Amino acid sequence: MKIPHTKGRADIGDNMNIAIRCEHLTKKFGNVVALDDLSFEIETGRIIGYLGPNGAGKTTTLKLLLGLIKPTSGCAYIFGMDVQKERIAIHSQISYVPGDNVLWPEMSGMQTLELLGNLHGGTDFEYRNQLVERFNLDPHKKVKSYSKGNKQKVTLIAALMTRPKLMILDEPTSGLDPLMELEFRNCLKNAKENGQTVFLSSHILSEVEAICDDVYILRDGKLVESGKLEDLKHYSTVDISIVFEQGVPDISAIRGVTILASSTDSVHFKFSGNFNELLLAITKNKIRTFLASEPSLEELFISLYGK
Repeated sequence: MKIPHTKGRADIGDNMNIAIRCEHLTKKFGNVVALDDLSFEIETGRIIGYLGPNGAGKTTTLKLLLGLIKPTSGCAYIFGMDVQKERIAIHSQISYVPGDNVLWPEMSGMQTLELLGNLHGGTDFEYRNQLVERFNLDPHKKVKSYSKGNKQKVTLIAALMTRPKLMILDEPTSGLDPLMELEFRNCLKNAKENGQTVFLSSHILSEVEAICDDVYILRDGKLVESGKLEDLKHYSTVDISIVFEQGVPDISAIRGVTILASSTDSVHFKFSGNFNELLLAITKNKIRTFLASEPSLEELFISLYGK
């Protein structure tokens, strides 16, 4: 991904469709490089999965985008505005769910939502009330009486109810039960339909795979892969099981074949080679059943980090 060089503020007219833009963003803490020359662009109206193990640089990226810390070098823009110079204007258009949820214990859930809505500057009250029902939250209880999951619901409702142009989410479903996770996914899909953009950092790969348009994968502070999930799956292998009518042809010499199990009439293997070469070999014998499954995001992730 090549990002054109710009000086100062990004040209808003040329970035109407760009929600987030990073140019050679680098952050060092002493001798430790937390983020190394990060460059990417995210279009508006998309849900982006931001992946990487602990220490990869995900949270550092989010803090830089929010203007909470300063980069060592490089720059970042949200909707064409410099995240360091125009934080107030940016924060009125975004919402943020941190990885560590800290709320006011003596306030009720509704008082918390009202305070956060006032701080943001605008709340869709009808939508807020719908969210309270959808997440099955009792808004009259004090925060100190809430479970971890209910505290997370308050934070998610607060992030959604202002209908921001951009949501930056750090492990947003932490503490939620599976039904509430599904409800949250539906909320993000609704947000996308409404033209909103979501930048989602998560360890739950099934969640990312279910809702994200694109994935960005960090490793040791560097962006190692990005793009549509289906375009990245070439990094992993296809799982194939075939049952033949009479005998199994010899496919062991085909490049990319790793046989997992075989019998007189069936074979199960991983494949990462040329499909035309494979088809020429297996169609010499009559096939009874053929089953192939694409790699999951988890398998892709493991293949990238297992090297």
